Amino acid sequence: MAEKRYEADVVIVGGGIAGIAAALELLNSAQNLKVLLLDRDEPARFGGLAKESFGGMFFVNTPHQRRLGIQDSPDLALKDWLTFAEFEPDDVWPRRWAEQYVNRCTDDVFRWLGGYGVGFFPVVHWVERGMYTPGNSVPRFHMVWGTGHGLVTALVAALKQHKNAASLRSLFRHNVTQIDTHDGRASGVSGVDENDGAPFTVTASHVILAAGGICGSIDLVRQYWYQPWGKPPETILNGSHPYADGQLLRAAADVNAHITHLDKSWHYAAGVRHPHPQPNRPDHGLSLVPPKSALWLGYDGRRLGPVPLISGYDTRYLVEQVCRQPVKHSWQLMNWKIARKELAISGAEFNDAIREKKLVAFLLDLLRGNEKLLQKMVNECPDFVVAHSLTELADKMNTLTGQPYVTAAALQEAIATYDAQIERGPKFHNDDQLRRLAHLRQYRGDRVRTCKFAKILDAGAMPLVAIREFILSRKSLGGIQTDLHSRVLTPQQTPIPNLYAVGEAAGFGGGGAHGLRALEGTFLGTCVLTGRLAAQHIAG
Repeated sequence: MAEKRYEADVVIVGGGIAGIAAALELLNSAQNLKVLLLDRDEPARFGGLAKESFGGMFFVNTPHQRRLGIQDSPDLALKDWLTFAEFEPDDVWPRRWAEQYVNRCTDDVFRWLGGYGVGFFPVVHWVERGMYTPGNSVPRFHMVWGTGHGLVTALVAALKQHKNAASLRSLFRHNVTQIDTHDGRASGVSGVDENDGAPFTVTASHVILAAGGICGSIDLVRQYWYQPWGKPPETILNGSHPYADGQLLRAAADVNAHITHLDKSWHYAAGVRHPHPQPNRPDHGLSLVPPKSALWLGYDGRRLGPVPLISGYDTRYLVEQVCRQPVKHSWQLMNWKIARKELAISGAEFNDAIREKKLVAFLLDLLRGNEKLLQKMVNECPDFVVAHSLTELADKMNTLTGQPYVTAAALQEAIATYDAQIERGPKFHNDDQLRRLAHLRQYRGDRVRTCKFAKILDAGAMPLVAIREFILSRKSLGGIQTDLHSRVLTPQQTPIPNLYAVGEAAGFGGGGAHGLRALEGTFLGTCVLTGRLAAQHIAG
């Protein structure tokens, strides 16, 4: 089959939010550059994982924060970022990217997106507060009104309606397998058009790599598993993009790009199987927002600890604790009332009220609970178990795993002390989960979504609900090392001429801008910023 040949001033490999931001910035330039955007997926999935995301974004000192009386600053945000990241002494570029992001995110991402009609919910959420390592000192998680689906829709519309739209060509189902070079400079890319199997070559003056990391390949997740966590779990669900398979990172390494920190990843501890797995994503998982009033149990039905697990403070810590077990899955135990009030799923798919910008429906879900979502998951997700007694619940949990790990006695022991403290009243609470619930409820963004000291064995709140949860892959925190213009660097720290990497492919900047942990909402924001800065440098 004859090779297809294309020419462009700039070729962008990857149609996620980083590639889209780069394309839009290139169209905005005065250089009238011809841009070719290549994506391996179908046109309907243009936008990648961002389109599926919840759409939370980390910003500093915004009007939304000031309106709520939240005092924030780049200095405070950087202090929090550096503490959570725990950079090594030689993490020079990751640290510089962290500094650049906290100083530029509000002007160059928040306000830039606002110019394209992207709005944010007025209540800023407070996540990743930190357990033993301090995290976000103040709320910074700005929720896109419309979720990540609305974010992508707005920017894609801006591309199509742009006055220079004729300068952009987008080709889908094009699998890039090689970066081409000439005299040490990037000169284009090559691959296969999966529409018809024909090989293709793109000749371009500049190449931008925006095709994600490795977390869409569970084999690579296992290969680069963080060694201090021990052996990888028996089951790891896939919460990443199926084409985030490391192929472009290998291609970049072939042209002497420096790949760093691939053992640093952002996984979630509360993954469940998707009710309707997509055929192109084996073990497709969803990330639950774990109900904070539920008891987090180990694989054997005993409460994990000694410090009880609760979400909202340190996602990495949760993953670590689950992975310390000999069998690396866990359970959330609650009653129906708690589940209806607090259960949520991260992402656009199961947050239709927010995705469709239905304010009344969203507020009703907050006030009354999301019965529809709970019922759907109980009926369709294999990891949900419902029972009217502890004996029945233990039997169903064991039937699900195929092993007699859980006993009714263990469940009773986990519940008894917790419920007894609630019965005595707040002044006698001596349980860390109850103390943290009290702390959470002091902030309005959490109070409306969190029960007020709800007992598990409450006759008026039955039946009981148990949710089996697995580690869920999500984002690579390492990747191609870049300078502050998103230029790809060699192991000798020199830029490879005309080659750029953005978003997750670049470890969200510098090959690892988040270090060990993310302050959440920083993934989408760094995708936008890295994409824009690469385009600005190309356009001069």
